[in-house]
Amino acid sequence: MPLYRFGLCLILCTAIWQTSSGVYIYLKAGLAQYLISNAWQQTLQKPTHARSGVQPWTWADTWPVARLSIPDYEEELMVLSGATGRTLAFGPGYLQSSAYPGHKGNTVILGHRDTHFGILRKLTQGHSILLQTADGVTADYQVTDTLVIDESQTAVLQESNTAMLTLITCYPFDSMVPGGRLRYVVIAQPA
Repeated sequence: MPLYRFGLCLILCTAIWQTSSGVYIYLKAGLAQYLISNAWQQTLQKPTHARSGVQPWTWADTWPVARLSIPDYEEELMVLSGATGRTLAFGPGYLQSSAYPGHKGNTVILGHRDTHFGILRKLTQGHSILLQTADGVTADYQVTDTLVIDESQTAVLQESNTAMLTLITCYPFDSMVPGGRLRYVVIAQPA
């Protein structure tokens, strides 16, 4: 086989491999979102006294605890239990040291800026955020503030005597470098 045919074959095989790898990731992500939504529906259908997290797949170490909706942008996100890297790969994560969604206190939810929480850049004072809890109750929050802070500034995580919602993602939104020290914070109070 001439060298140019070998090179052409190698390029074609590499292209097929890379394309199929990319398609696999999108299929996997789509299936995960479907399974998470299905787990949420199962959670809502349980009797109130028996409500607990329904795992979206048998080996999952997380489960949906709330549904976050932003009506102005027709955005709907399932909030998962825990804010670990593995959890945040599938959706926003509830910081378990904060108030449980729907309860009095500061409920903190974290998400990635380049996927699920990219929508935060569009939120300004007055935007509505709906948070449905596992008992089926939906609370209406209104954005009262947005800020950029250093990750060492943890005052936004502090407990509150009243219900509030704090959404946090990395900043700046268009950064090519993952992580960084800056955080974008959206603070919302009950409407």
